[in-house]
Amino acid sequence: MESILQQMPGISQPQKKFLVILFSTILLIYGKVNFTNLSRYSSLSEKTYRRHFLKHFNFPQFNQYFLKQALNPEQTIIAVIDCSFLRKSGKKTEGKAYFYNGIAGKAEQGLEISVISIVEVETHLSYSLSVQQTPSRPQTEPPKKPRKVTQKNRQKNQRKKQAHESSNPDITRVDDYAKHLKDTRSFFPNSVRYLVADGYYYRSKFWDTVRELNLDFIGKLRFDANLRYLYTGEQKKLGAPRKYDGKFDGQDLSRLNFVKEIKPGVSLSTLVVWSCCLNCQICLVCISEVQANGKIKNALLFSTDIHLSPEQIIEYYQARFQIEFVFRDAKQFTGLSDCQSPHPQRLDFHFNASLTSLNLAKYQAYNCHLSTQPFVFSMASYKRLQLNRHLLSTFIDKLDLDPNLILNHPNFPELLSYGTLAA
Repeated sequence: MESILQQMPGISQPQKKFLVILFSTILLIYGKVNFTNLSRYSSLSEKTYRRHFLKHFNFPQFNQYFLKQALNPEQTIIAVIDCSFLRKSGKKTEGKAYFYNGIAGKAEQGLEISVISIVEVETHLSYSLSVQQTPSRPQTEPPKKPRKVTQKNRQKNQRKKQAHESSNPDITRVDDYAKHLKDTRSFFPNSVRYLVADGYYYRSKFWDTVRELNLDFIGKLRFDANLRYLYTGEQKKLGAPRKYDGKFDGQDLSRLNFVKEIKPGVSLSTLVVWSCCLNCQICLVCISEVQANGKIKNALLFSTDIHLSPEQIIEYYQARFQIEFVFRDAKQFTGLSDCQSPHPQRLDFHFNASLTSLNLAKYQAYNCHLSTQPFVFSMASYKRLQLNRHLLSTFIDKLDLDPNLILNHPNFPELLSYGTLAA
């Protein structure tokens, strides 16, 4: 961490010292990661944390230098984008609005962050590169209960609508996600060719940005996606050549080319079709699974790189789910949703610090594991180890004990791993 900070220009020595203490404290703290609790586990005061969280720090650039050390150039590397809902109380927090909460299955009031991570496909390691808070959009609030609309309320609502349309014409959250991708593209590793996202990002606005940034798109489709079969028959001598051969039907997969049977009851089919939404050819992949009741469940994936094999498309899309583990570990262990400040600059600093701390923990744990065994990362065990090490150092310092006698004791590793989860 110190070596990465030394490479970054324009950082003062006090800020470097603060960042080292901050990342180390987040990785050992128990309880909520807020200013008050951070001061309990470190030598810095609560005011110091509040003051430094208002200062600018280029986290994407730091993560770019970090990824150069952490990533294996021999592995396949992809980029993943996804959003996560964060609960937030209070009425003064900027950006608080109605966002979809996957746990509740509905839109709720809170905050939303857009995260871009870099994933090693073979090792299933995911490191966050950039995080950005999604701005609030008034038109995305859920419909309220019907009520009697008076002439006064009608005029008031019309003025609000006109003011919003004049300030933000045709701007949606998809534009915010596309802008986040555009701002982060310069920090991507050079070997990244594919961006993977879920079905929500299958939109023409987002694809235009992905294509502009010289990336290929891998994602998921709905069964009613507007697709066209490509015409491959004999063309007429006169007139424009025929392009399409009918509309794709998600219930009739007889025209797809069978590839193989992945496992008993699960088959894989593929076909190159035309996407009316993206306005380009895509490689369509269908995974058909026979369920216990005899019905067939189909899942449709796609790639804008039509030369990519169906097996690779499935492998890359499955690697997308590693970003969900990033959200889980950050919320449970590095305090992603614990910031109590309503200030947007402090919130942005907190989100980035939480995910960057998780990157450092995962990288350190990966370097310490035995290469002969598969790598299994447990953030709970890592934090317990860091807290035990911090407590033992505090005991040695406060009780004036001989550090060599304790650190070289044969039972010290057992004491250090006290309370960790079994591997």
